[in-house]
Amino acid sequence: MRKPRWKKSYSILLVIILILVVARILLPGIVLRYANRALANLENYYGQVSDIDIALYRGAYQLDELYINKVDSASGEHTEFFSVSHVDLSIEWRALLRGALVGELVFQSPKLVFTKEKAELDEVAADTTDFRELLKDFMPLQVNRFEVFNGSIHYADSTSTPVVAISMENTHIIAENLTNTTDQREKLPSSIVARAQAYGGTLALDVQLDALAEHPTFDLTAEIEGANLPDLNDFFKAYGKFDISQGTFGLYSEFAADGGNYKGYVKPIIKDLEVVGLEDRNESFFQRAKEAIVDLVGAILENPKEEQVATRVPIEGSFGGTDILIWEAIWQILRNAFVQALIPQVDHAIDIGSPKAVSGREGIFQPDPS
Repeated sequence: MRKPRWKKSYSILLVIILILVVARILLPGIVLRYANRALANLENYYGQVSDIDIALYRGAYQLDELYINKVDSASGEHTEFFSVSHVDLSIEWRALLRGALVGELVFQSPKLVFTKEKAELDEVAADTTDFRELLKDFMPLQVNRFEVFNGSIHYADSTSTPVVAISMENTHIIAENLTNTTDQREKLPSSIVARAQAYGGTLALDVQLDALAEHPTFDLTAEIEGANLPDLNDFFKAYGKFDISQGTFGLYSEFAADGGNYKGYVKPIIKDLEVVGLEDRNESFFQRAKEAIVDLVGAILENPKEEQVATRVPIEGSFGGTDILIWEAIWQILRNAFVQALIPQVDHAIDIGSPKAVSGREGIFQPDPS
């Protein structure tokens, strides 16, 4: 005698539920072992994750307390490099509703540490490539969106005197449409927005880009405002052999890149600069003399109306070298000192059409050997 159709459907549903329950119980342990094995076998790195949770109902899983250390190949010494309290990897449902199967990443409280002689700046490109490969193991889907909450970026130099440790805190980053699932006819369909705090100041970064372009194609603006220079005295003492009594720092920049060329500028502004202060009275004669010279140079270059030292350094070229127009930079700083102060904001003078005027110049970026 045949079972009624509803009983057969009910049996199939029970089997599916049973499979899901078993998968929910077994998968976290399986994935955790796989993840820790992959993290332990990274070349020049070692990492572990404390726990993994699976959310089958939304096509996601979470990593808790993940860390990755840089490993010295000779001594085997571990140096802190990356850690994060929580990572959520999931299908991006908004993109799925538009017919695109892509992924979304959310990082809670990540910390990235660059240590002098452990993770040098010229190694960042290689490190980034390594992590892209690692990310493919953890996220088989193309990442279309990622967001960072409460992140921090650090630079440390324990070999200097004094020890240097500088950082950006409270970082929030949103990157969207990295696989061009929407606005496919737009030249710059993707976006990255970042905000952070550093030494009483704020950092803002806004980028429109084509993440899938053959050559880097983007329009970028960046601002640092109101950073308190005395808070960076360990940095100045270690690398400049002087300290600062008073002053705030701002930096304004725009860059655009298209067709293998880039064009932009960097405009640093220092306000209310004082190098020699009462706290320097116990320093040696030579140290005070050096700081007096730095103070004098700042006073000579300072715009008397705005009480600020500023310049606008144009940078343009093609990927593979750089061309900083040094004579124009000198003219700008002198004009700023004696004629007019630069307005403390981005000039909105660079857009995606600007690199088209650049031809035959080498740039600061090295071509990908692949």
